[in-house]
This record gives sequence, structure tokens and C-alpha cells, in this order.
Amino acid sequence: MADLATTVDAPLPGATLLDKKMKKKMPAWVSGVIVLVALIGGLGYIGFHVAGDLGNVSLGSVWPYILLGTALFIALGFEFVNGFHDTANAVATVIYTHSLDANIAVVWSGLCNLTGVLTSAGTVAFTIITLLPVELILKVSSGAGFAMVFALLIAAILWNLGTWWLGLPASSTHTMTGSIIGVGVANQLMANSADGTSGVDWEQATKVFKVLLVSPLVGFGCAALLFLLSKALVRYPDLYKAPKDDTPPPFPIRALLVLTCTGVSFFHGSNDGQKGMGLIMLILIGTVPTAYALNHAVTRHDIQDFIAASEQAVSIVDRHVDKTAILGSDSREELTSYLQTKKVHPATMTALRELIRDTEGAVRAYGDYKTVPASMQSNVRNDMYVTSETLRILAKNHQGNFTKDDSAALDNYKKKVDKATKFIPSWVKVAVALALGLGTMVGWKRIVVTVGEKIGKEHLTYAQGATAELVAMGTIWAADNFGLPVSTTHVLSSGVAGTMAANKSGLQFSTLRNIAAAWVFTLPAAALLSGLLFALFRVIHPN
Repeated sequence: MADLATTVDAPLPGATLLDKKMKKKMPAWVSGVIVLVALIGGLGYIGFHVAGDLGNVSLGSVWPYILLGTALFIALGFEFVNGFHDTANAVATVIYTHSLDANIAVVWSGLCNLTGVLTSAGTVAFTIITLLPVELILKVSSGAGFAMVFALLIAAILWNLGTWWLGLPASSTHTMTGSIIGVGVANQLMANSADGTSGVDWEQATKVFKVLLVSPLVGFGCAALLFLLSKALVRYPDLYKAPKDDTPPPFPIRALLVLTCTGVSFFHGSNDGQKGMGLIMLILIGTVPTAYALNHAVTRHDIQDFIAASEQAVSIVDRHVDKTAILGSDSREELTSYLQTKKVHPATMTALRELIRDTEGAVRAYGDYKTVPASMQSNVRNDMYVTSETLRILAKNHQGNFTKDDSAALDNYKKKVDKATKFIPSWVKVAVALALGLGTMVGWKRIVVTVGEKIGKEHLTYAQGATAELVAMGTIWAADNFGLPVSTTHVLSSGVAGTMAANKSGLQFSTLRNIAAAWVFTLPAAALLSGLLFALFRVIHPN
């Protein structure tokens, strides 16, 4: 730890570069007005829609409102920390190449993050959710469910704050993955399960971890290659020079750097911003299921499509049912067991058919998700969630021996189910966008100093800044389209290192060593911290 503090805080030769760059500030009232307008508008929008959602809901006491407010505060706190921890990477290059004044860059990046969150599809949000133990998701309104949410969010916040304080570009995605694994392992160990870690979807976690492992290598290699390629093809000498004094670069170069900063900030918002959305939805479902368990925006036409798809799905699954299998009293329990073990039993297909049929009957009886009784909203949602996850795992593991046409029909049914359960209200996106954007504007300086001054031994050139951000932008965009969480921090900092190596500018290995150490220890440290917090919360509130 002493080495970490020395690396970050020691007065290196370039340690005052950022302070010099910040001498030329835009008037404080300009940035203040921008932030104030965004904040007032966003809070007004959130308040209006929350009031509309809860207008006809009676929670019986003030306690659910307190719990809801506390949980949302912690979830948005994670996104706030994520803003100044991760997004700082996006503005480092434009600040250190004098393309934008530091204050302008931070405000602009915050607004681009906000836009990215608002336009995101939510795919990444639900990828994160699938890492969580299914039994805890189904009990999200219980003490175990809230212990899960609080433990993993608080653990992620604490680790992010620690690495930020040391100026280390650690990954919020990496941290969240570790926190989820820690909760899953602790949950199973406390339950005395024979299969000690069955609640952790290790296949899905490994998939996410592979992306986190590969992304720094992609950032380093692609940025180095792109830099060398541009050197060979783009004959523009000024592009490969380091900035002089506080002079901005020529207009074409400046436009390129601002464009790449914009792209990285936007795609960071569209990817990283989703990580908190799924958890916020779990909080809303746990505290106010009447309003948020099912998607009330689904139209009656969509309901009819769901019923038609359900009938087709029942007929397909029925052809694969083991007629000799004896189903217990609870179809959902049978499928939950399948999701934990990934093993098909004789009663699995029978349970799947019955749960599809029961859900269709409930939806058909009420005709609209809004009119499903408050006491049944959570049950209907849980049945839908288990059915959807069962179909996903069956398809992924090639279980069930379905034909190509059968698989297509079941996938169509799954999409109808997901439309009812995997949704994100617009006000949640606005809340996350505000938290992420405000976080970007508050605590960005420590990470910016590390990326801009302490990775390479020479000042960042225009071409190095542009290529590192182009690679980061492309990588995050690709991950977003595949619904995978990726680390902006890892991709961009490794991209800067790649351009330094390609340009033979030299690397500060002490900084890279500490970044690598943070990368290695993030997952186990976050897992241990969240697991201990989960166990503590379960002891305090066992039910």
C-alpha cells in the first residue's frame, strides 16, 4: 500500500501539468447554470413520473418508502462514484492535449454520459442481473433480497472509492462482478447447500470475466496497431507532436480529439450506466411490486400476442414432456432447481409446460398487466422470470432436443415474456444519467492525472490520445451491441499504454504495476467484502 500511495502522490516532474491547464477556466457560472438546469429538469421529470407510478399504490406504512429511498440512494451513489471513477478516463486525452479546457471537458463528458444512458436499450442491465442467484432474485422483497442488493452495492462503492483515492484506474464493471459473486457464494454457504456455490451462474460470470480479461489486451494491441497504421498512412506531422505550452492543437486535430472524447463518454454512459439500472429495478420490484413488478406500458395488442405465443409454446414443450414423470406441487420450485443445477430432470419439461400454461391463464383472466391484483403481481412476474431463464439456459446448453422451428417459436415467446419483466422506466434512466453525469463533474481529477501523466514517460501526443480513445469507443460500442459489460477504464488506460509503447515513448512501470495489481485484486477483494456484508445483513435481518 505504501508503494501505491507513493506512486499516486509523489511530486513527479509532470505532477503540476493539470493545475497549469486549469488556470484557463471558463466562468464558473456557465458550468453552474448547465448543471443546475440539468439537475432541476431531471429531478422534476423523476418526481412527476414517480408520483404517477405510486399515485394509486397504498404501501400501508411509511417503512417501505424509507426502504425504497435508502436503497435508491445507495444505488445512485454507486453510479455517482462510477461517474468520477470511470468517466474521468474519457476526458484525460482532451485535457492533456489542450483540446478542451478541463472544466468544459468534464461538463461536456457528463452531458454525453447522460445522453448515452438515456438512449441505452437495457441489455447490459439484465446481463448483470443474470449473474445473481436466482433464489435471491425471486425473494427480492424479503430480507435476503435486500441484503443482496445492499451488500453488493456498498461493497462496490467502498472498493471504487478506495481505488479512486489512490488514483488507480480500476474497473467498476470488475468490481460489480466480484460483488455479485461474493453474494452468491455467501448465500449458498449460509444455506448449507450440498453444492456449495450452485447459486452463482459461473458460466455467465466466466463469460463476463473473459470480456474483462480480454478488453485490456484489445485496448493495448489495437491502439498500438492503429497508432502505427496512422503514422504510416496519415502524413500530418503536427498530429504526432506533443502540445506546446497551453496552445490548442490545429482545428482538424482538435475536432478529432473532441469527437473521440464525445464517443467514449456517450458509449460509457450507454454501457456502464446500465449496471445500476438492473439493480434499481430489483429495488423497485422488492419495495413497490404493484407498480414495477410488471410492465404496465404493455398494450392490449401485446397481451394478445403474448397469449398466442404462449399457446404455441405450450404445444411445443408438451411434445417433449416425459409422460411418466411425476411433478411436485410447485412448478416454479422445480424450474428454480433446474436453474441452480443446469440439470434436466424428468419433471423439468412438465414443470415448464405447466408454468407457461398457468402464466397464460393469469394474463388471459385479467387481460392487462395493470389489472393483475397487487397480491399477484410479484407471483406472476416470478413465474415469468423463471420461465424466461429456463428457456435461455435450455437454449444455451442445447438441452431439450428442440427443432430449429421449435427453438424459434420458443425464443419468440421468451421475447414476449421479457417485454413484461425486463423493462426500465424512463425516470430510472434519467436518475442514473444524472448520477453518472454529476459524478463525472465532481471527482475526476485523480484518475485524469494518472492516465494523462503517469502511464507514459513522455507527454501524450495528439495521435496517441485520438487512437486510444477511438479504440476505447469502438470496443465499448461492440460490447454494448452484444449486451456485455466492459471496462472503460481498462480499455482506455491500456490503449494509452499501447500508444506509448508503439511510439517508444517509454512506460512508467510502477504505475502499470499498480494498475495491474488493482485489476488482479479487484474481483477477490470485492467478492470478499460483499460476501461478508451479505452475511452481516442476514444475521441482522434473517427473514
